[in-house]
Amino acid sequence: MIRSVIAAIVLVVAIAIAPPAHASAGEVYVALGDSAASGPLVPDQVLPDLGCWRSNRNYAHLTAKAIGTAAFRDVTCSGADTKDMYQPQGTELGSVPPQLDALSQDTTLVTVQIGANDVGLTGFIEDCLNLLPPPVGDACNDDYMENGQDTWRVKTDALRPKLTALVADIRARSPQARIFVVGYGTYAPPGGCYPRVPIIRKDADYIRATLMYFNQMLAEQAAEAGAGFIDLQTPSTGHDPCTSPGTRWIEPYVPASPATPFHPNARGMRGFADAVIAAVSGV
Repeated sequence: MIRSVIAAIVLVVAIAIAPPAHASAGEVYVALGDSAASGPLVPDQVLPDLGCWRSNRNYAHLTAKAIGTAAFRDVTCSGADTKDMYQPQGTELGSVPPQLDALSQDTTLVTVQIGANDVGLTGFIEDCLNLLPPPVGDACNDDYMENGQDTWRVKTDALRPKLTALVADIRARSPQARIFVVGYGTYAPPGGCYPRVPIIRKDADYIRATLMYFNQMLAEQAAEAGAGFIDLQTPSTGHDPCTSPGTRWIEPYVPASPATPFHPNARGMRGFADAVIAAVSGV
């Protein structure tokens, strides 16, 4: 209960200190991030940098269209982590420039969704897939305890200074920009939905708690760095991979809509865009 109250306070503080959010037709918008932002396999995949698996219906494209930007640069790329903000990223179809190279002195709006690949969250979810329930199949959450510590929380906490530094580096390159750190969506409801998504109850709750802690960390670091934070966890509640194909925003291990497993589909990108548009427009 105390932790929930603290998390709620953190989110309120993050929103309260966020830069004034008033989008205008003159915005110069740069979108940074990983596959949760780029939209792999969501129609239509666009050039350049086809190896980044970037959709023209990801939330950044939808946001840019909705707010009527003067200029828009989307450099989100599947597989990206924080180091790819600063150095070229290799993809299956060639190397792409550092994402921060897209920033300029005239940039006025930046969204950045990054960090999941630094700690391997997608791989962690896939590792917990269990086609055979107990007692044949084993829970995966115990595999991530070392010396009494949860290794995912250790990795998450180790990412904190990198995110604070990243926001500072974005601000140094684009001093006029309003910067928004974007969180991640809801990947599991309480208890999961075995066998629809073959992750047993104990592991589904562990995944849920791990992602909630990760999003809390992002909100805290955004607040510390003086950036805004956009919560995608709350609006995607009830649209997780356990819900029906016509309701879900994030696809399960076997997708029913064009998207990679445990990534947003087109419906999810629309829902996430609504959250981003509201945040950057001050609604």
